[in-house]
Amino acid sequence: MSPLSKKIVIILSLVVVAFVATGYLRARSNDEKAYRALTVYSEVLDKVQNDYVDDPNMAQVTSGALHGLLDSLDSESAYLSPLEYKDYKEKSATKASGETGLVLIRRGYIAVLGSLPDTPAAKAGLRIGDIIEKIAGFSTGQMAIGQAELLLRGAPGTVVKISVIRRGKTEPQDLDLTLEKLPAPKLVEDKLQGDIAYLRVPKFDAGMTKQIREKLVQFQHQGLKKLILDLRDCPSGEDQEGIATAQLFVSSGTITTLKGQTVNPVVSTAEPSKVVWTDPVSVLIGIGTAGPAEIVAGAISGNHRGDTVGDRTYGTASTQKLIEMDDGSAMILTVANYYTPDNKEIPANGVAATAEVHPSIDEVIAANDQNQPVPSEKPVSADDPVIKRAIEILQGAATPARKAA
Repeated sequence: MSPLSKKIVIILSLVVVAFVATGYLRARSNDEKAYRALTVYSEVLDKVQNDYVDDPNMAQVTSGALHGLLDSLDSESAYLSPLEYKDYKEKSATKASGETGLVLIRRGYIAVLGSLPDTPAAKAGLRIGDIIEKIAGFSTGQMAIGQAELLLRGAPGTVVKISVIRRGKTEPQDLDLTLEKLPAPKLVEDKLQGDIAYLRVPKFDAGMTKQIREKLVQFQHQGLKKLILDLRDCPSGEDQEGIATAQLFVSSGTITTLKGQTVNPVVSTAEPSKVVWTDPVSVLIGIGTAGPAEIVAGAISGNHRGDTVGDRTYGTASTQKLIEMDDGSAMILTVANYYTPDNKEIPANGVAATAEVHPSIDEVIAANDQNQPVPSEKPVSADDPVIKRAIEILQGAATPARKAA
């Protein structure tokens, strides 16, 4: 083993021992699990440095261990090595208006959570569940979501090469995505049977609550008395927009609570003066419902203001904090999660449908048709089984008794 490697091992071992000793003296009875975990880590480190087939690159071992540590927490937390964090800061400082329209999640590799309408990602047919193995030649195996998003931005017209494993496939497919300045997300509105209004929200960007409020007022002026709020393909946006939108419907009670181990609970409550829609409402949800949309669905369902129809949401409503380390590395750490009014943790549970409707085999096959782009505006049809069920509920059909999610 080289002198440098020996020094690194000695330093790491001393750090581990210090932590173990501190933990032992401070809170042996309160935190035995942490104490045992550090003991195991020290033992593994010792075996690696003494029994591995070659002299281990301890800097690489440490980086891999730290990536794995953060990866094991949740899909949003991540570790950035000094080199990665330097690159992350440089790319973050560059203003770029060209994007792909992809909404990302991490499940080992970077994966697709959604493709916004009328974007390069939608035109390429990228759908929820597709795994992005590489971006611009870089493996996404240990990549933070923020890193991936930065690689997928640039000047309009720039071509970004990605390697995608489509849902249900095993071999990667290479795609070229040409970055574009994305259009502002558009609400989709319609009138269904009788006095039922329909409103689809693609994303909770800044200003979306104002747009929704204006549409609700228009519906009332048109004499529409019931509403279907479609959040099935609404995977991203700003949390405060979700809270503000929920306040348009809920007149009393809790909208959501944000809390974490070191974060004092932040309770967002209903405000009667902000309510616009007091008539019946059903919210359509599914696996593509995430983030702020989950806050809306959870608030309406949790306060018994309306039913949620479809399938359980994805579960991502949380907040992260960037923490810089002394060696130039950084952590993106989830520090608080949003909870529904009935105190269910959204990232852990998602938001359940009070009236479940699962996709048919034909719908699953259609959703996996890789030769077709994601439609810019999915047709609003009363034959859609989820919309059909929502119409039945709004017209007075009974829903099953609510059960614990």
